[in-house]
Amino acid sequence: MRQILFSGAIGLFLTLIGTPLLIKLLARKGYGQYIRDDGPRDHASKRGTPTMGGIAFILATLIAYAVTKIVTGSQPSISGLLVLFLMAGMGLVGFLDDYIKIVRRRSLGLRAGAKMLGQFIVGVTFAILSLNFADARELTPASTHLSFTQDFSWSIGPVLFVLWALFMILAMSNGVNLTDGLDGLATGASVMVFGAYVFIGVWQYGQTCADELTAGASCYEVRDPLDGAVVAAALMGALFGFLWWNTSPAKIFMGDTGSLALGGALAGLAIVSRTELLMAVLGGLFVLITMSVVIQVGSFRLTGRRVFKMAPLQHHFELKGWSEVLVVVRFWIIQGMCVIVGIGIFYGTWVADW
Repeated sequence: MRQILFSGAIGLFLTLIGTPLLIKLLARKGYGQYIRDDGPRDHASKRGTPTMGGIAFILATLIAYAVTKIVTGSQPSISGLLVLFLMAGMGLVGFLDDYIKIVRRRSLGLRAGAKMLGQFIVGVTFAILSLNFADARELTPASTHLSFTQDFSWSIGPVLFVLWALFMILAMSNGVNLTDGLDGLATGASVMVFGAYVFIGVWQYGQTCADELTAGASCYEVRDPLDGAVVAAALMGALFGFLWWNTSPAKIFMGDTGSLALGGALAGLAIVSRTELLMAVLGGLFVLITMSVVIQVGSFRLTGRRVFKMAPLQHHFELKGWSEVLVVVRFWIIQGMCVIVGIGIFYGTWVADW
């Protein structure tokens, strides 16, 4: 458990001291946020705020994981490395998008096809690699079985699994990206979900089928549960430190660099911990906000009418007169309840099988 404490503390320390240095660097280069003219009026004051802040917590997470392994003398696991690869790879795609928006002054960033291709390459690479590297028990980081709190008994096969993993990665990345519209909203919501994955990883490690004392109907066939918790703790700590600077009034935004990276990390943790469908509950706020966009677009195309004043959902409430801080806090409460329900379901299924 020292690894979890080390990774979380190092991640927190690095972003607390590193983010203001990044803010100064980005401000000096003039890498400021582009603000839509059709958005809430209060957002106009945010124009020029440094963005691409995801660089801070991506680097902090990678360093925290590496230092933790060195200090504790433990070996990195393939599951942990794959989740970090997915996070960094998606972050790189987001960075290119942000860079083109800001430096090249092209407001839409990467062209849709190029951005999708980048996400596709990273996602498919992760999915294929995660079906390899079996351990002594023949367990690979991912499984071709769909999962809720554990794998279902039937397999969908490697091809369908790759498509399923790609869907999860794209859905979570774009879900976090849509949520990242108010100061601290996506950061705080992500902290809660990564906290849930610290608990899930520790619990699975304590109830692993590899241990004769815990082997049984309710044990977990997961390759590297403890290392999943180490990665989640590093991300949680790094995001806590970043939130100090990202909360209202934000001194820096995470940009697509951060939102795509976080979505990739969340999907990766769900896949390697065999909680793929449970992610829809744990990340309920991201699902809710994504659905608001789907409903808005679908309604407008079918009827010519909008359901919300503006999508994503957080902007609808801003236009109804809620202050930004009020929206963020109430949405954090919703996300907190989603995590509580998700953890309750996870623990409840274990109790039911015991």
